[in-house]
Amino acid sequence: MKNFLFIFLTCISSVFISLSIIKQYPSLILGSTQNTDSQIRKEIVLVNEQPESGGNFNLASTKSTPSVVFIKTESSVQRRTWFFDPFGSIGKVSSSGSGVILSADGYLVTNHHVVKNADKIEVMLNNSKMAYEAKLVGAAPSTDLALLKIDAGDLQAIEFADSKKLKIGDWVLAVGNPFNLNSTVTAGIVSAKGRNINIVNSEFPIESFIQTDAAINPGNSGGALVNLEGKLVGINTAIASKTGSYIGYGFAIPANIVQKIVGDLRQYGQVQRAFVGLSVEDLRNESLQQLENIKYGVLVNRVISQNKEAKKFYPGDIIIQIDEQDIRTKSEYDEKLAYHRPGDKVQVVVLRNGNKKTLEITLLNASGTTALIKKTSFYSKDLGAELEWTNQLEQDKLNIGQGIKLVRIKPGVVQRMGLSEGFIITSVNGKSFDSLKAFENYLKNISGNIRILGVDKFGNKRSYSFFSY
Repeated sequence: MKNFLFIFLTCISSVFISLSIIKQYPSLILGSTQNTDSQIRKEIVLVNEQPESGGNFNLASTKSTPSVVFIKTESSVQRRTWFFDPFGSIGKVSSSGSGVILSADGYLVTNHHVVKNADKIEVMLNNSKMAYEAKLVGAAPSTDLALLKIDAGDLQAIEFADSKKLKIGDWVLAVGNPFNLNSTVTAGIVSAKGRNINIVNSEFPIESFIQTDAAINPGNSGGALVNLEGKLVGINTAIASKTGSYIGYGFAIPANIVQKIVGDLRQYGQVQRAFVGLSVEDLRNESLQQLENIKYGVLVNRVISQNKEAKKFYPGDIIIQIDEQDIRTKSEYDEKLAYHRPGDKVQVVVLRNGNKKTLEITLLNASGTTALIKKTSFYSKDLGAELEWTNQLEQDKLNIGQGIKLVRIKPGVVQRMGLSEGFIITSVNGKSFDSLKAFENYLKNISGNIRILGVDKFGNKRSYSFFSY
């Protein structure tokens, strides 16, 4: 009993002594835990404060929001009032999207699909109820971009960033007008770069999207993707969704491509595309297994053009570099060429039969020359479509002769027949044409039953008929 009391009193004394020491000198007992907690708190503070070194969400929002506009369009569509109605009626459809101010004097960029076939385009500035009617300066369906102009001044233009320097994991903000909710800002990170999602419905498309998890919804199209300094890194264009609304994947056109495209549209009225004249594809596993030292590149599966530059390549060549920059995917190949104009010279490194070979290439336009192309087209009221002459690269790719391409369709004969943009007319009533002007003159003098032969953008032959009074 005495031993038990001694032990009990000793324990009680030890507890009181320990508590006294802890109270007076807490760092002796809890020093490691406190330091760890302090370090964790310090790291949390550093993480929270990190955007301050290059901006923050508030700064980026404040700087970029005034440069993003609300766009409303009105388009005409052909409607049939009953099943056997051969002509139907013309109806109006409204839609909306976003745009970004490029200059103080009223130049704006948006997506081509936002203003496609629009009869009327209205632009509303941030925090303003005043609407400006916009003029379409030029469109680039291959990159899904369009340049607009409004009669306004002293606008706050967006500042461009170098999208090549954007890294996976960087913070970005999406600024736009989803579901007509003006000036909405959402935040996320760059999830991936160089994405090809096969959504650009055009001949020779350029797809090298920035992928982000910043919330993007219908109405964000044409709006800005900005970094933490409020500078433009991309134009929001698409979402990957089974519902039509945001589920975590948004895609933006890189700012460097945007800058080149709108520069061409403003200066020339159309994009000055540069081509080698090749059809390339991403390497498959079986191709990669045949390579020893290099595990990347794009495969030349077809030499399309017959010009001397394209003939420097052979099917089976693997392009691994352009101007000393590695080319890992078809998206990177397309993006690299998108920065150039006809006449530019590039160095292309290929693997041919396992050996490296450097080729000096002069890039050409779609007609196989180094000249800058001027847009030539005309609008046919009889057909209800804008038409332009096909270029040599299109003719070689589709293995056709000369033809006339539908580039913009309005309500009319062409729309009622179900033809789509990109369809190429090769003959009318058995007659072919050697120029756009000859086709235009022929249309003015025909009547009765008209038979059109042509090919769609995939090269499939099609035949259509209509009656002209």
